[in-house]
Amino acid sequence: MKDFSNRYIFIFSAVLVIIVATLLSLAATLLQPIQEKNLEIEKKRSMLESIHIAADKKNAETLYDKYIKESFVLNSRGEVVSGVDAFGVVLKNEQKKPVEKQNLPVFTAELDNGQKVFIIPVEGKGLWGPIYGYVSLESDFNTIYGVNFDHKGETPGLGAEINKSFFEGMFPGKKLYEGEKFVSVAVLKGGTDPDNPHGVDAISGGTITSKGLEKMLYDCLSKYDVYFVKSKQP
Repeated sequence: MKDFSNRYIFIFSAVLVIIVATLLSLAATLLQPIQEKNLEIEKKRSMLESIHIAADKKNAETLYDKYIKESFVLNSRGEVVSGVDAFGVVLKNEQKKPVEKQNLPVFTAELDNGQKVFIIPVEGKGLWGPIYGYVSLESDFNTIYGVNFDHKGETPGLGAEINKSFFEGMFPGKKLYEGEKFVSVAVLKGGTDPDNPHGVDAISGGTITSKGLEKMLYDCLSKYDVYFVKSKQP
């Protein structure tokens, strides 16, 4: 009788596990297209915010189609790579490759006043996990027009402040080049002179995240140096 009881419990448990696993697998399959669509909309919204266009889930796709006019992928020599969709490039995966084999996405936007800006995706490491975003540049390929940053798990009230307007608002107008030399933007602890064309204030109490963001900008944007220099030439 005891053996029968144990066998019954085992069979019941096995059947229950199979049913639950099947339901979870089905739910994941059904929800995947929705999740992918949400990620696509969020990516478009973030890109738009880097050019100072406020968007939400309802209008992000419409505004993206209105302002983002072109996208392409470069190699490390600043040459356009054919057959690669810029929107589909996953920067985290590209960074695992040697630099000479990485795909470097570029998006171009045209603003309401006719100004053309170029949007570059960036990704790096903060204190607790990935940090990422977009940097938009004016057509001189030197002046930052706007930025949008975000994170996976930085400390609330400290490193997590990288996605706040007070921090992002310090970047427009900053320069990537000092003469002909690429220097990027420094995130400086203790404050910086507002007239410093290459520096912004670090987040108070978020030193590691701030320095991670500084490194992210240099590492990602420097890969476009050859393209920037070529594009600036008359």
